[in-house]
Amino acid sequence: VIRWYDHTDHIGYDVCADDHCQRYQGLTRAVGKTVRDAVDLTWGEVLMSCRQKDGLSEESVMEICDARFSECCGGVTEKFSVCWEDKDYNYLPALPDTPGHEAGKRPFCCTSDAKVLSQVLNDYDLATDDFYRWEVRYGRKELSAIVCRRSGVDVGLVNALVPVERGESGRIWKLGIIGSKMELVIGKELEIRRVLSESHLKSSAFEVEYLDADGNVVATGSNGSYDGGKSESGDWSEVVLHGRGWGHGVGLCQIGAAVMASEGYSYRRILEHYYPGTVCGQLSLETK
Repeated sequence: VIRWYDHTDHIGYDVCADDHCQRYQGLTRAVGKTVRDAVDLTWGEVLMSCRQKDGLSEESVMEICDARFSECCGGVTEKFSVCWEDKDYNYLPALPDTPGHEAGKRPFCCTSDAKVLSQVLNDYDLATDDFYRWEVRYGRKELSAIVCRRSGVDVGLVNALVPVERGESGRIWKLGIIGSKMELVIGKELEIRRVLSESHLKSSAFEVEYLDADGNVVATGSNGSYDGGKSESGDWSEVVLHGRGWGHGVGLCQIGAAVMASEGYSYRRILEHYYPGTVCGQLSLETK
């Protein structure tokens, strides 16, 4: 069961109210004075990238970018193909969210600054303090019931969750679920987040830990490949998902961008950081 979600998942509407569209809440919540001022100051400005016209020609064309964004990348952004169609854009690579994209430095999105977060998070999200690193726990029967209900497939009692394929950010885009009745492979990242939660997991960048009835770690499932049921984790009572980030992680990281702005980076420099190789162009618009 490998699928991705795009605009065709809500035909007749441009946006929806769940994680697919950043839980859009309508114009009255989404557009305040700051947003209106930013739109006025950058009216007609678009982010553009140069691409080869076709596979045989050396001629290139400029095109408007697909400027994806998410709440918090978790420290590393992700490639487009991990989350959507099996294609990539040169301006949407997997990169460390650090100054100069240098490994080992503190990521921009690793912050607890309430003032910065208030500029990015809606009121109902401000109480969230575990977007950068988070943890979810399920009892074995609880997890099994969620998987069966959310996937629509009765896998029986879940024996193991096996990461089959990961992106460079650590996001799982293909996950093996080994049950007592059958085995299931699901993806891509949003489908994994939906199947393993009553709502949505914050991201699919997680490691798996299995605990016995006394709370002792009896197995882990951070890495490995799908092996047709040979990775059963034995007798465990609880599973812990240790996760990173909030959202798909492709393109601009909203919390990271807010931190960059607070440190004095210009909006163009922020765009260059998250969409490398792009330039800002101007469309000819007569009216607003």
